[in-house]
Amino acid sequence: MTERFELALERIKECAAEQFPLEAYDAYFKEVSGFLLELCQQYAQIAAGELDVAGTASKDVSHASGVAALLDKPVSENISENSPVAAGLSIKKLQMLNEKLYHAALPEQYESSFLNPACAVGKLGQEFGRLLSCLYAELRKGIVYAYEQKLELLTIRLELFLEVYSAFVYEMQENGTLPSYENIRQIGYWFISDYSDIETADRIRAQVCPEDNLYVDIIMNSDLSDLRYLYRYGVYISDNEMRIASYLNEQPEEKIQLMAHTYVEGYRKGFEMAGKDLSRKKTAGLYYHVGFERMMREAVKELRDLGLEPTVYRAWVDGAAFNRQYAFDHRDDMGLFWDKQLLHRMADVLKNAFEEVKEAAGAYAGPAVVEVFGEPPFAPVSKPECVSMSEEARKVFVEYRSQSGEITNQYIKGEERSFTIIAFPLPEIGEPFEEIFDEIIRINTLDYELYKNIQQHIIDALDEADYVEIKGMGANETDLCIKLHELKDKSKETNFENCVADVNIPVGEVFTSPVLTGTNGVLHVSRVFLNELEYQNLRMEFQDGMISAYSCTNFEAEADNRKYIKDNVLFRHDTLPMGEFAIGTNTTAYVTAEKYGIAHKLPILIAEKMGPHFAVGDTCYSHQEEVKMFNPDGKEVIARDNEVSLKRLTDGSKAYYNCHTDITIPYDELGSIVAVCADGSRISIIEQGRFVLPGCEMLNEPFEDA
Repeated sequence: MTERFELALERIKECAAEQFPLEAYDAYFKEVSGFLLELCQQYAQIAAGELDVAGTASKDVSHASGVAALLDKPVSENISENSPVAAGLSIKKLQMLNEKLYHAALPEQYESSFLNPACAVGKLGQEFGRLLSCLYAELRKGIVYAYEQKLELLTIRLELFLEVYSAFVYEMQENGTLPSYENIRQIGYWFISDYSDIETADRIRAQVCPEDNLYVDIIMNSDLSDLRYLYRYGVYISDNEMRIASYLNEQPEEKIQLMAHTYVEGYRKGFEMAGKDLSRKKTAGLYYHVGFERMMREAVKELRDLGLEPTVYRAWVDGAAFNRQYAFDHRDDMGLFWDKQLLHRMADVLKNAFEEVKEAAGAYAGPAVVEVFGEPPFAPVSKPECVSMSEEARKVFVEYRSQSGEITNQYIKGEERSFTIIAFPLPEIGEPFEEIFDEIIRINTLDYELYKNIQQHIIDALDEADYVEIKGMGANETDLCIKLHELKDKSKETNFENCVADVNIPVGEVFTSPVLTGTNGVLHVSRVFLNELEYQNLRMEFQDGMISAYSCTNFEAEADNRKYIKDNVLFRHDTLPMGEFAIGTNTTAYVTAEKYGIAHKLPILIAEKMGPHFAVGDTCYSHQEEVKMFNPDGKEVIARDNEVSLKRLTDGSKAYYNCHTDITIPYDELGSIVAVCADGSRISIIEQGRFVLPGCEMLNEPFEDA
């Protein structure tokens, strides 16, 4: 593999110096080859240990020296196999290297880069512009492999570039023309297909096997006071990451321990509340943002006390959102390649990858997630030059999501795993950042017992209902009827889960899986952020629990609005069921968001606790319907299924959509929530955005104190 890598690198160096006859294509190949040469240079520096401030990473100096010699850029002469890095690179040098890797993707350069499909199409034409921009984005995945020192996964991308470049050069030399579009597309297709086994096996191993993990090494062994450690990740590092790491370094130990304990204790409680045996598990998957290493170090210690080793997969570690338009532009690139043959290949590869590590997969306890928020809202620009999935490709993609979900659940069983998720702000949220951060810690640690008791009053009222009526007020047009399951024995059964601070931190909701038949009406919210995307005047209509129509006002053309929703909320399904109805009770979070003007920046994790919310997609009990769930009062939550999920009993492929998106109506747009009983009597829960049910008076206090 070393020989293949060095041969490919030598040829790319030649490519960068050659002149392709057509100016636009010459510019493309020079931009991409320049990026690859810089990537290989940094790969060599990492291999030599130059970026390892802690001096703990293994070094391959002879290999690094060989690569550097090819690039005419020798690595430090002072580094040997056994010596630590005496001084390492300065933080200024590390920042410069980081900027070089991300230069073309940063907003300032992106508009004129071939990474931008609009620019590429403008210079290379519709077909090759889309395809070659897609290729460039694929090659950029080599950044993580260079930093992880995954030689094979890096090498195959160098060879992919050379295969495409050689096809262009050959056709131009032989016939004086460009190669056929299909010839180049097939190169990309077979790259994805041929190497999917290597890529997938690497991904699954990283997710469930704790050995030799770069990211755990960074968390546990770095000198966190030396912020140069941030550049070991290979992700883009902005002022946000530097500031949050510095801020956490300055905090007292008790505060860091509180943050970590709340996070890990939520994870433990998730198993306890669901009656699942955590002692059978050996690993937990960590999701976090770069800069939170001090908290994560404490969390790892607590997880190890529970008998769990951390696993971290590269996609679980977030750096700066350096250009969300870039990610949006390339979200559908696989639409160029999806077909039935590739679907079957990818599904087989996924199953084989899990089979190789099935014991480790069975011992995986599930994800423990630290979300961040505070970045400016993102309103994407829809570009006609970007890849758009054909109807056939969309169907294949949806089928693959379904199959991959089923395969994953065979090895990481839903009924045996759990999760937790907590969120903290980044400095980018604005001033006063430190005040806001402390407020979020307070919200994340609200009194468990107090909310449990208040929410029980709400559940008791809702359990009397045949259906629940929700109406908006002012400009909000929501008018919904949510049908509930029939309770056969109210002394032992309930429809709503009493959700306090376990898997979903902070406290503050009661939720159920509605009966679809009889769930009808309109859901409307003036402004909402879902998965970091903004929706203006999002409106959905439901007929027997299924989405029958949808719209928003983000774009001038209605077709663009519908596509935006279908791609990013329906995940390209023609329709989705209402998988969840919940009432959020965390008025403290709502008032805090209003006080600091950050409601539009909050993640759905907190936003869903700030009013009623409705999830489209699978239920909260997806793949775990057979696992009995009990509330703290001992009653069984029986509303774990709906008419769609019940199809698993006859055809599992039709039971799940593998998505779940919460849409919240804020209190200031909420007219009423009323439990309507079978005899027609009505029990008011909320009127004019305030709780009116006896026993819930405390929930209105934050409004009064604001």
